[in-house]
Amino acid sequence: MISNKVIVALDNNNIVKTIKLVKELRKDVYAFKIGYQFFFNFGLNGYKKIYKICPNIFLDLKLHDIPNTVKNGLNALAKIKPLLTTIHISGGDEMMLSSKSKNKFTKILGVSILTSLDSRQTKKYYNEKKVSVLVKKFARSAIKNNLDGIVCSPKEIKDIRKETGKNFIIVTPGIRIDNKIKEDDQKRVETPKRAIEMGANYLVIGRPITEAEAPLKVLREINRTIA
Repeated sequence: MISNKVIVALDNNNIVKTIKLVKELRKDVYAFKIGYQFFFNFGLNGYKKIYKICPNIFLDLKLHDIPNTVKNGLNALAKIKPLLTTIHISGGDEMMLSSKSKNKFTKILGVSILTSLDSRQTKKYYNEKKVSVLVKKFARSAIKNNLDGIVCSPKEIKDIRKETGKNFIIVTPGIRIDNKIKEDDQKRVETPKRAIEMGANYLVIGRPITEAEAPLKVLREINRTIA
């Protein structure tokens, strides 16, 4: 039996096309990711249209604010019942602790270092050139503050799994299906099979599926390779 581990990112400005895609893929995905592009274009009405077709939603809004603001935001967000959502670990201990207040249904994932950043950028903004060192530090903080999991690039999966054990959720963007990976706007990328082998629970994949001529065929092939 193939276990669905792919979260398809719905980064599209066409709601009709997106709904058609969700209907086509819903039985073969773990969830659909709704981020800024979709949410700011279509809002709660758009969210509810997707939820009605498939209630497994990863609402990726990456909250980052003072603890009380994040707490109240997540309490409001709980009403629409996303399966997963995100906050920035860099928001601090108190912010992370406050995120678990009333949100019993939704799993809270901590965002570590964005996959668009390389060692030059982390040195500039975090005063640490080694991305792996930063991500491990962030992962320890996420566990200490009772988050359910973390979002990290494929390059840090092994290190995080060693730090966190098997029950901590690892969601991994930066997935490219071509074995000859070309790094684009995401600097730290990997293939689906390799990411799962390293210990990721779920893979976030957007354009390689959504922009394919036959999205369902591509998704099923990915599922086959990571089964």
